[in-house]
Amino acid sequence: MNAGIIGIGRYLPEKVVTNLDLEKMVDTSDEWIRTRTGIEERRIAADDIDTSDMAYFAAVKALENARISAAELDLILVATVTPDRPFPSVACMLQERLGATKAAALDISAACAGFMYGMVTAKQFIESGTYRYILVIGAEKLSKIVNWEDRNTAVLFGDGAGAVVMGPVSEGRGIVSFELGADGTGGKHLYQDEYVVMNGREVFKFAVRQMGESCIHVLEKAGLSKQDVDFLVPHQANIRIVEAARQRLELPEDKMSATVRKYGNTSAASIPISIVEELEAGKIKDDDLIIMVGFGGGLTWGAIALRWGR
Repeated sequence: MNAGIIGIGRYLPEKVVTNLDLEKMVDTSDEWIRTRTGIEERRIAADDIDTSDMAYFAAVKALENARISAAELDLILVATVTPDRPFPSVACMLQERLGATKAAALDISAACAGFMYGMVTAKQFIESGTYRYILVIGAEKLSKIVNWEDRNTAVLFGDGAGAVVMGPVSEGRGIVSFELGADGTGGKHLYQDEYVVMNGREVFKFAVRQMGESCIHVLEKAGLSKQDVDFLVPHQANIRIVEAARQRLELPEDKMSATVRKYGNTSAASIPISIVEELEAGKIKDDDLIIMVGFGGGLTWGAIALRWGR
């Protein structure tokens, strides 16, 4: 039995904050932001919308797309570093709101790599026969932990949520291979006190190295080569970082998702948000080999090679 994605959905707040808007808030410029990050705008959630709300809206779409009911879910995993409150978990809040009465529920804290950790965790439960349907969500309201007076971090982040329903898929499809990793010695470079604190130079060096290496590792584990990759969906942190991963795989530009321009860094939500974008654009098709790769605070990382389709 192979585990894969059988339904997907996303939620993006209506409010758009452009680089020109940020020029009025901090000492920065549209040119400076675009040149260094590739970001042009980002979505910011309203005051009355929290992480659990965005997760719920994305989850409803994913369940509809999977054509199953919440009552059929066995487990809910929410990857987030911005829960509504320390506890109960966002996953438990969703369990009640969705009416997923038989589902176990927990949050995963692996920062921007959290969605990868969630998908790999779901794979184990499904392929062991323990559970059949698992809802995996990446949801973040980063705007509530960003210091809007710090130009180094205020320009980077956005809010949003992406959700997938994972379950058994047909032979040859689903997760082919994966890699998860962590390096706690790098935790000092990206963390939260009251606000997000980041040593941009060190995080950049780590990300460029690790994203490329992880892409190659999952291909090697699957017995595949760069030529087998149909599409790359990297965590959308910075255009220069995702470009480095694309070049490592020797892919043309049209074979990689680059949604960072429109949505900024949405942490654990960025990969599922991007997949929906590319599906709607017709760039991901059944039986395509997709590489998903992310990195985040911890420091953490994860990559998945997945053959698309139910």
